[in-house]
Amino acid sequence: MDNRLDHMPVLSRGRHRNPKRGACFMELASYLAGERWSDHPACTHPLLAALARLVNDNTGDDNRNGLAELVPSIIGLAGDDLRVDAAVALRCATTALPVAAAERQLALAVSVLAAEEMRARLDGRPPGGPMSETALRAMEQVPQAAREARKFSRAARITEKGFRRYAAPNAVQLSVVGIVQACIPDPDRLLRSLLESAITDCRRLIHADVPHITPVSV
Repeated sequence: MDNRLDHMPVLSRGRHRNPKRGACFMELASYLAGERWSDHPACTHPLLAALARLVNDNTGDDNRNGLAELVPSIIGLAGDDLRVDAAVALRCATTALPVAAAERQLALAVSVLAAEEMRARLDGRPPGGPMSETALRAMEQVPQAAREARKFSRAARITEKGFRRYAAPNAVQLSVVGIVQACIPDPDRLLRSLLESAITDCRRLIHADVPHITPVSV
């Protein structure tokens, strides 16, 4: 297939058969990376790519094209390091937890604890140790959900396979939906900030020597 165009594809929701019909965030990444046209390109870690697709599809039409400037920063952030899954899941859950509706807070708090447990395990730290400042700040804003999540998490132990296949993707999905449905003035801005922060987290893990972008303040 000849992907050459006279102009760059325009970002829009969903999958597209070819670049002449538009592009989602990750399809544009595949195009710029010189890969086969796909919304699951090899140039980006799968969970970070999943977040980018969700942000693309849930951002309003007026703001979506502004995401295109972030596409080059996601190219090359690839690999199978489970620490990346944990970092993306934690970033998503801690961003959504303080703003999400009450009925979503327990699941998001459990996601925070699961990501923290996985990070500790991968770093060789004992379980139940101090949480990161980011996790603590998020959990402190929802004390009831945090208490219930800790009770639930003490009775459940997740495997590394289960975290990658289920817990981490669920955390990303729940977080984006929680932000979109939250009673906040500008969910598009928070979604963009989340994606920027996740890209920065992944770059620190995958390419520690590459300068990172500064997240938009919200």
